[in-house]
Amino acid sequence: MADQTVNVLFLCTGNSCRSSIAESLLNHLGEGRRAGFSAGSHPAGRVNPWAIRVLEKRGLPTEGLKSKSWDVFAAGNEPGAPVMDVIITVCDNAAGEVCPVWLGGPVSVHWGIPDPALFLDNNEEAGGNDEETETLFLAAFERLERRIRALLELPLEALDGEELKHRLNEIGAIANDNA
Repeated sequence: MADQTVNVLFLCTGNSCRSSIAESLLNHLGEGRRAGFSAGSHPAGRVNPWAIRVLEKRGLPTEGLKSKSWDVFAAGNEPGAPVMDVIITVCDNAAGEVCPVWLGGPVSVHWGIPDPALFLDNNEEAGGNDEETETLFLAAFERLERRIRALLELPLEALDGEELKHRLNEIGAIANDNA
């Protein structure tokens, strides 16, 4: 990974909320040293409007965010697709699924983040309010932001695969104790 941009793919089932937020965060905070991408095992077809709202409220870019299949990044499926250095699942469902074969042998870890969209679905049925929904989406954003900032502190180019995996797993525990 020396002297190149490190590509990080964030995965979840629908690629509509957490993984899309993480993509935007890493691209914004990574300042070209790190490139964020996102995908889902069963893409929802759109980015959740609440995820877009939270990103815009925090001044982060939303242009170009779209819900897409992880097949876009799988080995041999899309000519010219970037090779990933790191793959991070952000939902428990995606972490348990059989992933495609990835080019380049990326380091894979799991950073579980509760899905605020599940609350939204239940909240709408129960006649809930926007303030509660926004609070949950902001909590997911803040957990991801803390973890991504910690990722950006790592000397990724200097770490071998096992050490990188270990350090990324440690980061995955951030925010579980203070959320």
